[in-house]
Amino acid sequence: MNHLPPITKNLLIINVLCFFGALVSRRYGIDLNDVLGLHFFLASDFKLFQLVTYMFMHADFQHVFFNMFAVWMFGRTLEQVLGSKRFFTYFMVCGIGAGLVQEVVQYVQYATQLSHYDGVNTGLAVIPMEEYLNLMTTVGASGAVYGILLAFGMLFPNSQMFVFPIPFPVKAKFFVIGYAIIELISGLGTSGDGVAHFAHLGGMIFGFFLIVYWRKKKNNGQLYY
Repeated sequence: MNHLPPITKNLLIINVLCFFGALVSRRYGIDLNDVLGLHFFLASDFKLFQLVTYMFMHADFQHVFFNMFAVWMFGRTLEQVLGSKRFFTYFMVCGIGAGLVQEVVQYVQYATQLSHYDGVNTGLAVIPMEEYLNLMTTVGASGAVYGILLAFGMLFPNSQMFVFPIPFPVKAKFFVIGYAIIELISGLGTSGDGVAHFAHLGGMIFGFFLIVYWRKKKNNGQLYY
């Protein structure tokens, strides 16, 4: 950990502490994922600060582990290239951008499928609409992580990566494109897997435009400092 750049190290520490803090708080009847997770903006539990806090909360151990593994693997390289200040800005912009995209997607779902009803039948009970909207909650750093993957693919497009279970190395640019396609297909599908696929894409989209902006600002097409 001592060899990690500061923002990457602190992101890992904060996310792990928040995860275990959420586990402990449940023993005292407090659901931090509900308090700090991102609620649908039409829900009564929505708070503006949740656009920031949601990315530090996670649903389970697997969720936080794989997100932090990606931050450790790719974030440290990006921080060394971008510098700590810009890497932190990039992480936050991608995370907040992912949250905004998720809000738009949820609004489309609400306007097209739910707005004409007073409640939702879950198969076990009919939940009043006001209560159901509060269940539309998003947690996790995945949107920011997908932004990090996008940045790595743009900055190091020809880097060779070994991706399980593919038995041969894949260039980073193809790895990122493949992930984006998978998320788009998954988001458009009706699997109901509980994963915010469009939020992942949102993180990549916001990351792409931020990198393009920085490159134009440099006027030489390079992002290296």
